[in-house]
Amino acid sequence: MKLHLKDGTSYEGQSFGAPPAGGSVAGEVVFNTGMVGYVESLTDPSYAGQIVVLTYPLIGNYGVPKKERFESQKIQVAGLVVSEYSENYSHHEAKESLAAWLKREGISAIQGVDTRALTKKLREHGVMLGALSNNGKPRKFTDPNDENLVAKVSTKRKHVYGTEKKRIVLVDCGAKENIVRSLVARGATVIRVPWDYDFSREKYDGLLISNGPGDPTQCGVTITNIQHAMKKNKPILGICLGNQLLALAAGAKTYKLKYGHRSHNQPCIESDSKRCYITSQNHGFAVDEGSLPKDWDIWFTNANDGSNEGIRHKTENWRSVQFHPEATPGPTDTAWIFDNFMQSLK
Repeated sequence: MKLHLKDGTSYEGQSFGAPPAGGSVAGEVVFNTGMVGYVESLTDPSYAGQIVVLTYPLIGNYGVPKKERFESQKIQVAGLVVSEYSENYSHHEAKESLAAWLKREGISAIQGVDTRALTKKLREHGVMLGALSNNGKPRKFTDPNDENLVAKVSTKRKHVYGTEKKRIVLVDCGAKENIVRSLVARGATVIRVPWDYDFSREKYDGLLISNGPGDPTQCGVTITNIQHAMKKNKPILGICLGNQLLALAAGAKTYKLKYGHRSHNQPCIESDSKRCYITSQNHGFAVDEGSLPKDWDIWFTNANDGSNEGIRHKTENWRSVQFHPEATPGPTDTAWIFDNFMQSLK
């Protein structure tokens, strides 16, 4: 099997997943520098349409646990690239090998690739279109950001979790399951709705806009619904893609990062305290801080590249973060953001 990049470069290795449907599988090639958490990352809907390169050299050594540990109901990545795959796994919660899981879900994967060289290439050039193929070069490369990926991964109907008095509408743009777990554990009833759902008919105390894949400007209906919600003056919290959607609803702009942030150790500085938090991240777009209206402040800033990591309104209780306070995988240093959001609910 080979990984082909749009610039003509190819990397040869051995397949350990499912054969590519139709001979090849295309996507946007990105890299993740996390040392653990491949199960959570592979099931993160924010990876939809992407071929993920894991930079940690040994993958698969602790197997795959039961489905309750997943961040969605299935593997979301288009393909997987690793340096070395371990078929022999050891963990008390493991139910099957990574290869068996990939094959069962029809996801192609390749090992034996120099992921260090590949990652250096992506850092210098930026994320690139690519394809995994068994039969020579693919016919074409497709950019997943040209379509509405959110519509593909969002829930198709409303779900309600819990029976508590405080009610939170979760706009599912590709929400990770630990967002729901984190809210329910703090005493909330979570009303999970599709990305384009008109939640104005719902009785709720707060609104949470989830993470998700792709270009935020594809979610015009969601942006309009957020603007309508702003007229109710109820607390709003955005996470990851939710940060970008809240900014767009406020009148700001977004842009695509060169190679994105996909890791568990991104340092983010909080504006007031100047404290640096280590965060888990997975996104390819960011908020253009220069386009923020005057009634909005910068809440967090990435200490590595200076990009935006959070915004907040000066007078209303509307705020969002670009990173993942729910973690899984990654550090839980910013879980307090959920606590603050719950405290803001009347």
